[in-house]
Amino acid sequence: MDEFKVRTVDLQQVQNQTRHKTDGLSSSTLVLRRGQAFTVTINYDGRPFDPLKEKLIFRIVLGPIAVEVPVSRFGQPSLTQWTAVLERSVPNPTGPRALSVTLSSPATASIGVYTLQLRVEARLSVKTHLLGQFTLLCNPWCEADSVFLQSEDLRTEYVKSDIGLLFKGSTGNIVPQSWSFDQYEKGILDICMKLLQVSPQHQADMGKDLLNRSNPVYISRVISAMVNCNDDKGVLMGNWSGDYKDGVNPSKWSGSADILRMWSETQFSPVKYGQCWVFAAVMCTVMRALGIPTRVVTNFNSAHDTDGNMTIEEYYNEKGEKLSMSRDSIWNFHVWVESWMKRPDLGRGYDGWQVLDPTPQEMSAGMFRCGPAAVTAIYERRVDAQYDVPFVYAEVNADVRTMIVRNGRVLSTSVDKRRVGALISTKRPGSMSMQDITSEYKTEEDENTYRGSMAGVTGRSTTFRCEPQSDRIMVTGRSITFSCEPQSDRIMASKGVEVSLQLLKAPVVGENISFNIIITNNDAAPKLLRKHVNAQNKEYNRNPTETFWEAHDDIKIGPKETVTIKHEISFKHYMLKETEEDSLVNLAVVIEDVKSQERVLASEEFIIRSPSLDIQIQNEVSVIINTPQVATVIFTNPFNVAVSGELTVSGSGLLEEKAQMRLTIQPRETIKKRVNFTPRMAGARMLSANLVLENPPTIMHGFKTINVQAS
Repeated sequence: MDEFKVRTVDLQQVQNQTRHKTDGLSSSTLVLRRGQAFTVTINYDGRPFDPLKEKLIFRIVLGPIAVEVPVSRFGQPSLTQWTAVLERSVPNPTGPRALSVTLSSPATASIGVYTLQLRVEARLSVKTHLLGQFTLLCNPWCEADSVFLQSEDLRTEYVKSDIGLLFKGSTGNIVPQSWSFDQYEKGILDICMKLLQVSPQHQADMGKDLLNRSNPVYISRVISAMVNCNDDKGVLMGNWSGDYKDGVNPSKWSGSADILRMWSETQFSPVKYGQCWVFAAVMCTVMRALGIPTRVVTNFNSAHDTDGNMTIEEYYNEKGEKLSMSRDSIWNFHVWVESWMKRPDLGRGYDGWQVLDPTPQEMSAGMFRCGPAAVTAIYERRVDAQYDVPFVYAEVNADVRTMIVRNGRVLSTSVDKRRVGALISTKRPGSMSMQDITSEYKTEEDENTYRGSMAGVTGRSTTFRCEPQSDRIMVTGRSITFSCEPQSDRIMASKGVEVSLQLLKAPVVGENISFNIIITNNDAAPKLLRKHVNAQNKEYNRNPTETFWEAHDDIKIGPKETVTIKHEISFKHYMLKETEEDSLVNLAVVIEDVKSQERVLASEEFIIRSPSLDIQIQNEVSVIINTPQVATVIFTNPFNVAVSGELTVSGSGLLEEKAQMRLTIQPRETIKKRVNFTPRMAGARMLSANLVLENPPTIMHGFKTINVQAS
């Protein structure tokens, strides 16, 4: 009879990827998860396989690292080493015969793109067959994997879901923005693997890098640095200048695939441009693709403490103008990611969510990256726990020291322990709503205790929670204290004079900003007061810039009298110069008692929201895979002038290519634009629409989630 001769080997791509929950991920290779068995079928000619006459040895190659795995007739798959077990011989009298072999990888295997070979050793010959490549990912379904996550609902949300909801704006006016993570889009997984190959760690020492890739702590630290381009061939270049002429305005991105493809197609040149939510969303895509559970997190009123003293310094002049005198800043919001993993390097109690921040802010061990910092370590103030816990702790817990200055001299100082880290949020699993996770970062004690130095010195603080974005400063002579009111009462307690600001409605682009200033004279004598109101433009990540509107006048107020003064800032005063999706304003009022020189300052930061787009689906309850459907994007022009711009509609698994159209919309006109789509993936999908107007330069967003039923 003829000798045993291997004809072909079938890697059983469809069956293996379904079992490994990697179906839908697009790659040029078979995609598997570590710590789990997979099956290959060896088709052969000649006599039946006889383990006494020939040996079958799989050779598993990752760069310079190779493992030889002999096929055993008996045995069990192992979680600690590579194994290959002969399952059965498949009789087929007419066609080629087949052997079924179950291979399994250890739960600690390095992630990467492997080459699989089969060597057949007979008495007189040795033949090697190249079987192809497979991509090995982390496995949150495997208890022995250090990224194991117990809940199937959470694995679905934080690994499998490609629908994102990011939170921006301010605590008083939260703006949700949809994001498509796009990990199932064509070629994206291969680009994510390429990101590891291009990293400085891999270029410097390939063997060491590949061995370290068994550890998600190491992997996440590499990715955190590679998502920004500051010291490597990373994906995104940051730009906060407002000038994006030679790239893409960060607010125009709506998903990760365009960014990752652009990076790959330009031989790893940085994509222009990103800001914090773009960096974080792209990192979330990469981590989910690699099998590491990850979510995007927003910290509202996020401190950037440049000198590490746990205090953010803010300066005002006597007329309520906020001054740029400090490198420290409070970002209205800052976005990072959390990834789920074990932390054996920190000892017991620090497994679970870890903060990772790819936005280039400060260096960590010589590179622009941040984390993983265990959320538990931040909560417990374990500032010695690596990596970067002091920096993240300050982002959510720093004190704010506000000083009123004149001619370079500090007139008075206050400390606010409440504003920073006012709200920490993420998308709620299985829902397009917000989940408040502040209590995972901060204890009640953090909210009530003087933190002093980072050494854990504590003492009682007398302030209590301010209404979000409405911290008040009260000045009396040479001292200054913060005074906050209960949520239901906007009046600020003071000795002689009280003042508060009250927005009459949430500001929207195209409309006037209406607000009241409420002043109360607590004394039994009349007063002459001087009123200074100041409005400044603000970027979300730094101090205000120029004043765009101000009002100054004198007021006579009677004994025990309260006066309410209404102000309006017209649209023409704040009309945007650069294309913005939401613009921020710092509004402040200083009331000066002419006789006593007592000054009271109230300030509020708020967002002027862009109008949103509405998306409607024709037969929303019966959207079926591979069946044509129609969506309608609806928008009403809120401006008194005609506007022009470009509408873009996208949806991973719904639209093969983005739908783009030029629009001109008359004043107050409502337009309805139909978009045809055919769903090609079942489950929860999302349509996103962006409208970029030229004049006034504004970006508007809208999204609609759709449940696509299998046919």
